Amino acid sequence: MKGHVLNCGYLPLVDCAPLLIAKELGFAAEEGLDLRLIKQPSWSALRDNLILGQLDAAQMLAPMPIALRLGIGGVRADVDVLSVLSVNGTVFGLSQALISALAPVPYGDPDAILAKLAQHGKTLRIGVPFHASTHRLLLSYLLARCPDIKTDVITVPPPRMAAAIADGQVDAFWVGEPWGSVAVKNNAAAIVLTGSQIWSFAPEKVLAARSNWVTDNPEPTRALMRATYKAGQWLGQRSNAALAVDILARSEHLDLTDDLIDPGISGEVTLDPTIGPRHIDNFLLFFRNASQFPWRSQAAWIATQLGADDNSIAEAKRCFRSDLYRENLGSLGVDLPGASEKVEGALAHETAVASTRGNMILGPDAFFDGKTFDFHG
Repeated sequence: MKGHVLNCGYLPLVDCAPLLIAKELGFAAEEGLDLRLIKQPSWSALRDNLILGQLDAAQMLAPMPIALRLGIGGVRADVDVLSVLSVNGTVFGLSQALISALAPVPYGDPDAILAKLAQHGKTLRIGVPFHASTHRLLLSYLLARCPDIKTDVITVPPPRMAAAIADGQVDAFWVGEPWGSVAVKNNAAAIVLTGSQIWSFAPEKVLAARSNWVTDNPEPTRALMRATYKAGQWLGQRSNAALAVDILARSEHLDLTDDLIDPGISGEVTLDPTIGPRHIDNFLLFFRNASQFPWRSQAAWIATQLGADDNSIAEAKRCFRSDLYRENLGSLGVDLPGASEKVEGALAHETAVASTRGNMILGPDAFFDGKTFDFHG
């Protein structure tokens, strides 16, 4: 029996893995979907094709649906976040020329890196994949601690980021895998921070669809959410990592070699071309610690960083459909948190919390500066 045809947009990044696994391992077909994955050349093209109805659903940067809902960037549309596809997985890198000028540059120390960049004195051209991206928000959050650093933030599509830093178009970048690793492999850059070192549990990509499509298509919506949940669950099992890399490398949808896919999946990341890979905990999460749940407090934090007022923050919370997540995944026996909001940044360690099955452990979600954000009320 043929499934319901569902056109879903994505960009060729390692963290689109839940969509590819949902298709390649048959989770989508099990749910009655003929999932057709349609590669997009840029985030702006993906956004426009979703709004215009060329796509039914899409992998999106977590801030994109909120920016659309609030009309930030000149385009307004009602788009719902159905679930979080991935948490963390981004890197901040500096060109080899900048590394040489600032040497030595420590790895993983935000304040020390800020001090180095401040000493540089010149305007830094920093590439990000999209204005409404977690990359740009984490960069701005980091730089706010040292306002003397002069920057020119430039939008560069992810597949062009490694070339942009190799050609000297940008001095630094914040990008998702594999493009950070590609820049390091090409000896064009070194990675000095991961996104998780700024916010240790940052929602990165989400599964999104137009609100009216969600209302008019409840069964395909439910099927897509269940299929991607199962795919994330499969990806979250460490024993599947090698097979996941193999499947993604063979997929016609990604067009990346296994050596470029592996760092994102395994967390074994080469920071500098002169040294070997280093294991980074929680580098990219697909399932662990309830990473797929669309916390409304995450939406509120994103909206705050986008400059939203109190009314817009409330609207942003409604964009993250934790209600649909509970409705459509509860029947699978998914362990659901007792609340849909939490104090962001409050967890320094793994912590057991109230949940429907009593087995939920949330991961650390601290910010590098120790701040917490409570959006209740």
